[in-house]
Amino acid sequence: MTSTFIWHDLMTTDVKAAEEFYSKVVGWRCQDSGMTGQSYTLLMNGDVSVGGVMAVPEESKGMPPIWMGYIGVDDVDAYAQKVIKAGGKIWKGPQDIPGVGRFAVAADPHGAGFILFKGNGEAMPAAPFMAKGTIGWNELHAGNLDEAWAFYAGIFGWQKGFAHDMGPEWGPYQTFGETPEGLGMGGMMKKMSSAPMPYWIYYFSIGNIEAGAQRVKDNGGTVLMEPHEVPGGTWIAPCIDPQGAHFALIGEKV
Repeated sequence: MTSTFIWHDLMTTDVKAAEEFYSKVVGWRCQDSGMTGQSYTLLMNGDVSVGGVMAVPEESKGMPPIWMGYIGVDDVDAYAQKVIKAGGKIWKGPQDIPGVGRFAVAADPHGAGFILFKGNGEAMPAAPFMAKGTIGWNELHAGNLDEAWAFYAGIFGWQKGFAHDMGPEWGPYQTFGETPEGLGMGGMMKKMSSAPMPYWIYYFSIGNIEAGAQRVKDNGGTVLMEPHEVPGGTWIAPCIDPQGAHFALIGEKV
């Protein structure tokens, strides 16, 4: 699949602690990737890998822990040039991961980061929308919503889904997918004024939202906002893991 989020990974200051936390909160099984020359943990939902965990790279020491989303493309170098021409930045790469694929670490014009990626092998089939244990939603808290939409839609061809008006303070929440009817990828909104910069946040589908939020608390994480319902009948809870990485839970009230 191209121009969709195909992978997510966590760069953290304590890999073992992060593995334990997400195993207990989401139910992922941790498995060594077997990569040569680098320690990288696969997060397994049953027998399917959904993401990974790695230490913050030596050249980025001091950077806070962060989840990053990978957008699949058919030519990393060409898309890196598109990012630059559209006013974004390339922080690292393009370069190869031996035996895995080619990537570039990018940012939109307001600083929200993401990764361009093309794997060496066949792409994994997409999981059912919001299936338990998947990373089911990708959400941009943008510096300027109209400018952010123009940037991403212009590069990746994303199409608008429905928009929900969240009032004068927040403005619209714009969903997007591969087609006008495809709402299975994510949404965009204006960031909170208290947020230091724009960012992407990723939602982990866990079924019972209240039980999931309690597991976050029980294992040393922080629930920033108690589970609450959003349009469409889904429940969410934004959180921070014990090392400081932001994420969100998505599920249902049972």
